[in-house]
Amino acid sequence: MMNKQTWTILLSSIILFSCAGTKKVQKNFTQDEVLEKMRLANQYFMDKWPDPGKEIVTERARPSNIWTRAVYYEGLMALYSIDPLKKYYDYAIDWGTKHQWGLRSGVETRNADDQCCGQTYIDLYLLDNKQQPERIEKIKTCIDKMVNSDKKDDWSWVDAIQMAMPVFVRLGMIYNDTNYFKKMYDLYAFTKYSHGDNGLYHPTEHLWWRDKDFDPPYKEPNGEDCYWSRGNGWVFAALARTLSLLPKNDPHYNEYLNDYKNMAEALLKIQREDGFWNVSLHDPTNFGGRETSGTAFFTYGFAWGINNNILDVKKFRPAVMQAWKGLTTAALHENGFLGYVQGTGKEPKDSQPVGYDNVPNFEDFGLGAFLLAGSEVYKMKNPLSP
Repeated sequence: MMNKQTWTILLSSIILFSCAGTKKVQKNFTQDEVLEKMRLANQYFMDKWPDPGKEIVTERARPSNIWTRAVYYEGLMALYSIDPLKKYYDYAIDWGTKHQWGLRSGVETRNADDQCCGQTYIDLYLLDNKQQPERIEKIKTCIDKMVNSDKKDDWSWVDAIQMAMPVFVRLGMIYNDTNYFKKMYDLYAFTKYSHGDNGLYHPTEHLWWRDKDFDPPYKEPNGEDCYWSRGNGWVFAALARTLSLLPKNDPHYNEYLNDYKNMAEALLKIQREDGFWNVSLHDPTNFGGRETSGTAFFTYGFAWGINNNILDVKKFRPAVMQAWKGLTTAALHENGFLGYVQGTGKEPKDSQPVGYDNVPNFEDFGLGAFLLAGSEVYKMKNPLSP
């Protein structure tokens, strides 16, 4: 007789295996179709938030340059790169201007969440040919303070990797200063190897625990390690955004690249048949079901790898096809609202329920992930054709 725990593990394994089955390709997408979905989702949000400087009010008021909104602007800039409409540029400029190109906690902050806005500030600075230095003055001052210190344990949660790594690599590129790259690696390596008991990265399963609360001996109900979907999405997206700008002769380029490729292989095996990933990557019985934000980040990372000749197109394109199909047909509403977005939190149980009609406490970061994904899907040669 099997005990209850054995039955639970067996059932979870069966469900996980079925979710990672052969992908059935049923539809091709043209670039126009990809762009149409991106425009629809983005317009819904711009119509809902006509004033980019307006505070975000949930259980309390927060300024709109917080990380959730900053991730949306990452996606908007990606959309603008393939669809350069003036209204997108103006919307982003208005956001930066109304916050005086500042950080929520000021230039003294070491909090990666508050630094995330700097990604878009820097992109807008570059778009105007470096003619508006006030756009990056504060984010540069903030990051310089970190570069010039010995402290390297700031990124104690994996979300921070996405929030801040792309800022460091952008500044290093602009100023041709490898000190930014060196500090970036110090921070990354401490998260990978030292936070918690032995770092937040599993060296053989190639996935990340969200923070020290979830590394072993913590387990999911089915006995597996807890790998939160969006947490791993943050890291996967950050590696793509960092590798796209980091010089290949950087001494740690190959480590980032190997981490990215190993994550891609691990994620490919656990994609659901409908194209999504579960909230809990290794336990589909723990708040299982579709989840948009993690899925969108994985789609972005896969498509970016294909576009940059890093991932094998025949192996990974079917996963992109199914994921984009799922995101645009199962999650995207006719009015542009994105369903199945898990709201803020740090683990599978947070911000539940997650469903087609459930509105998360913040809609912005899920849309940002969706736009990042779409921007890379759009760039694929003969997008999503077999």
